Amino acid sequence: MIQRFIELGEGYGDIYELRELITSNQQRFMHGFVFVSTNSQGQDVLSIAAAFKPASEGNFMPIYLCREGIPLDSKRLDIFEQTVSELGHTPIKMEVKHSSVYADRKFYHSHLISVLRLNHYIPPMQ
Repeated sequence: MIQRFIELGEGYGDIYELRELITSNQQRFMHGFVFVSTNSQGQDVLSIAAAFKPASEGNFMPIYLCREGIPLDSKRLDIFEQTVSELGHTPIKMEVKHSSVYADRKFYHSHLISVLRLNHYIPPMQ
């Protein structure tokens, strides 16, 4: 199974796109994630993500991500948490390293996928 992050943006207007993806694909929605990290200025920032089951055909599992553009106390976080809660889920909060720690964004994504697999939030590699 191919598991891949798809970045929508940094969580400004794209939070509404993520909300729409979740509500229009309710039957495929698996988990909502809130990743907390600290940027180089020492500020805590949030990334939000939604993992979906693979489509009926194909072997691709998308994880949509709004990366590191949301402050801790934000209405955008409330929108995400409310959307996930309406589907009977609780957003999973995790502390992770900031993406700037990694030489390339694909390494950051690989690290997050590994963490999600190890915690059994997404299926293991097949």
